[in-house]
Amino acid sequence: MLRNASAITALSLTAIFAGSGCSQPSTLQTVKNEGVLHVITRAAPSIYYEEQEGPTGYDYELARKFAEELGVELRVRVAEDNSEILSILQQNYAHIGLAGLINRPDFENEFHPVPIGISAQSIVVYHRDHPAPSSLEDLSDQTLHLLADSNHEHLIISKPAANRPEIRIHPGLDAADLLAKVDSGELPYAVISSNELDLNHVFYPMVKEAFSLSEPQELVWLFPPQQDDSLANAVQQFMERSDEDGSKAQLAERFYGHLDRLSYVGARTFMHHLENRLPRYQAMFESHARETGIDWRLLAAIGYQESHWRPNAVSPTGVRGLMMLTRTTAKYIGINNRLDAEESIEGGARYFKLVYEKIPDRIPEPDRTWFALASYNVGYGHLEDARRLTESAGKDPDRWMDVKEFLPLLAKKEWYSQTRFGYARGHEPVAYVQNIRRYYDVLARIPALDKNEADDQEQQLALSELTTNTEEEPGEASPLSETPDLRAALPPELSLIPPTL
Repeated sequence: MLRNASAITALSLTAIFAGSGCSQPSTLQTVKNEGVLHVITRAAPSIYYEEQEGPTGYDYELARKFAEELGVELRVRVAEDNSEILSILQQNYAHIGLAGLINRPDFENEFHPVPIGISAQSIVVYHRDHPAPSSLEDLSDQTLHLLADSNHEHLIISKPAANRPEIRIHPGLDAADLLAKVDSGELPYAVISSNELDLNHVFYPMVKEAFSLSEPQELVWLFPPQQDDSLANAVQQFMERSDEDGSKAQLAERFYGHLDRLSYVGARTFMHHLENRLPRYQAMFESHARETGIDWRLLAAIGYQESHWRPNAVSPTGVRGLMMLTRTTAKYIGINNRLDAEESIEGGARYFKLVYEKIPDRIPEPDRTWFALASYNVGYGHLEDARRLTESAGKDPDRWMDVKEFLPLLAKKEWYSQTRFGYARGHEPVAYVQNIRRYYDVLARIPALDKNEADDQEQQLALSELTTNTEEEPGEASPLSETPDLRAALPPELSLIPPTL
């Protein structure tokens, strides 16, 4: 797949058969004949972005699935901003534009829009040190800063000139760039789409939400005006099928279902600890993640949820250490000193791997990881109880978005009395999974955290001297190769219980 603007040349989609005397095939048939679906988009966590495993994003995943259904290759060209996307479409140099836009009034007779299942509204944001506005009239003597060709400009210019602020457009910037300028105080007020604010807000805690300019409207994909309706109609039918089979809701859960997990205080605290605590333990997370095949950022996110990366953390129930291992769990996996950060991380990595391997491998990612996190917190037996309740209600026990509705019922007698393992504080694993997903998202979006292996080993040696806390049972952890095969019978009570922080 092409991921670079220089890797794709301008298409001549309408001239292929011009002058040949043959009837021109439909756009859909042309795509199938060529074997390629050309998409123009921009890099944004709401649409398309590159992660360690490759490209992803809500819009990208939908486009990839649509291309698979057509049996064609998906080629992605990344534009600088929405202005470039619209220009490419107007010249008919791409089949579909993924721009994170609503069906704006100025698109009438310009593009063919198809809704994609995510709604957004225009939100005015401001720096915390500036007065909080409640309407556009409050900003009549101010400047509102917008991205180029965003959803917001027409909402502002429709107001009487005397009652609206000045507008300044910022070509080439993305939502994160604009929020960064507000967060630093360089820009006092801006407008941004609510979905992009939700995805980026955690990184910019000095940004506050003021008021909305509109009601939520569904985002759309855009098709060039020169195309016939065949491709757009095929996409519309694909979207309808994705609604019916739940795959679109599953994608929405994957990318948007956990974004309310960090408040202003929580976001600032996490970013502070990321800068000041994580560097002491990052090499340890990376080392034991490599040994167990776990993404180190996921392991670090678990550690933050458990203890805020405190190696001497102790809960009222007696679980302790950076990964908050119970005494039973530590003994079961061969860890002797729970207060030693190295051993605690090693134990947490081993235990998560064992729990993960008990989750049926028919369950696709990322749901399998989310189930493993829930099991890691509440115990495998209780998770299975919730999955059975889910199935008995006619929902999918292999889908996290369904099972998370039933986990909290394990705290209610009318429900847990029907289960094998009985009562559980079922709301806790739901919050636990959602929190870790949010922490992981942040860690995954900070490229500076990635280090080469040589640096990891050097830092590992240097930091090992910093974590020599002792406990009632000091000793060295057994290597994984010396521990028995525990996958066959993990008791449900073996769990890592998050402390009250």
